Parts: sequence; C-alpha cells; structure tokens
Amino acid sequence: MLILLAVIIGFLYASSIYMFLRRSIVKLVLGIIFLSHATNLLLFVTGGLRSGEPAFTQSDGSVDLATISDPLPQALILTAIVIGLGITAFSLVLVYRFYKETGTVDLDELAENDQT
Repeated sequence: MLILLAVIIGFLYASSIYMFLRRSIVKLVLGIIFLSHATNLLLFVTGGLRSGEPAFTQSDGSVDLATISDPLPQALILTAIVIGLGITAFSLVLVYRFYKETGTVDLDELAENDQT
C-alpha cells in the first residue's frame, strides 16, 4: 500500500511540475491543484497507516500508544485542504479576470499581441 501511495504522490508532483512549465495560465492553476493534493497525500502517509488498529486510546489506557496513528498530520491536512481551496478559488478568479482583460489564457498569444 505504501508503494502505491508513493507512486501516486510522485506522479502528482511530476504532473504539477509539468503543468507549471506549460504556457497556459489554466494549466498553472491545475498544477497548483495537483501540488496541493500531492502534499496532502504526503502528509497523510507520514502520519502512519495502521489498518485494523484503533484511532484513539481507550479511557483506561488499554491501547498501546505505538500502534495508533498520529493525529497531527491529519489536522495539518484539514488545514491544508482549506488553504488549498482558498488559493484555488483566488487563482481561478485571477484567471477569469485575466481572460476578460486580454481575451486569451495562452501566454504565447499574449506575447505575440504585445510585439505587434
């Protein structure tokens, strides 16, 4: 399971870097989304995956603390999801406004229009 998650995380990071290097602003926003998801998955994996173990200790302390998952990365992921959603919404508004002003989202077309 960890190998599959590592491959997925690597694929998401590679896809986000590829999207960052494209000349379209929409692909840049997609790269931001992929980067956010890859980071969230990476934080989730660092918390430790324990299948079949309780998530929390019992009130009498009968569960070994070494077998439970760390709740801190899960809290960080919830915060990162909210921040990523805000950044994505802001980026989409900027792209929409940029399109309304210039009529294109391709940076190559914009450079050609500036030269003429």
